Amino acid sequence: MSTREDPTLLITELEPSSQSASHRAAVVRALTERRRTLDRALARLALDAGGLAEVAARLVETLERDNKVLVAGNGGSAAEAQHFAAELVGRFKRERVAYPVLALTTDTAILTAVANDYGYADVFARQVRAFGQPGDLFLGFSTSGESENLVRALVAARERGMASAAITGERASRMQRLADVTVRVPLTDTATVQELHMMATHILCEIVETTLAARAPLTTREGVPIQ
Repeated sequence: MSTREDPTLLITELEPSSQSASHRAAVVRALTERRRTLDRALARLALDAGGLAEVAARLVETLERDNKVLVAGNGGSAAEAQHFAAELVGRFKRERVAYPVLALTTDTAILTAVANDYGYADVFARQVRAFGQPGDLFLGFSTSGESENLVRALVAARERGMASAAITGERASRMQRLADVTVRVPLTDTATVQELHMMATHILCEIVETTLAARAPLTTREGVPIQ
């Protein structure tokens, strides 16, 4: 007999099992604890917002000069680099011109060729030397700040006359020593560091988009501003 023929069967199926009730309790506990952790970290980050403000200023200056931003990271940080590029090449919250931001984590032919021929430690530095120009900006995401391929990319950026920024976890790192400016989010757990990195990405995208769109509003062919 189908549930359509006997509605009581549907009610039985929807009743929570003891296992699902246990999972719900675990989810509530995890969410509560995560909220407390992030609230504390965000409060600390707000008290020391100078680094994030400096990264935002450098992004605006770079893009306003029609230079480009090269972004990289590993694993979850690679996804964040691509997320950052997507928001600025596409759009974050408003219609405006596209911004030249390139994630160095996406071309599998380049990544595997360089890794095979030179080693994985050079997968980003090789691309920085290929694409980077004086006046460009390199931005690296890393929870540890110690990824060798990002360290080498920062060295390559300096050699190419580029500015550089790093967004890392709480610990002091080699990336911090090499970058012109570093945002150290006040956490050490990888998962929560990545969550704060996403917040930092959205804050940076909003500031960049709002600032640049106000200075150079998008217009129609007739020169009428697009709201």
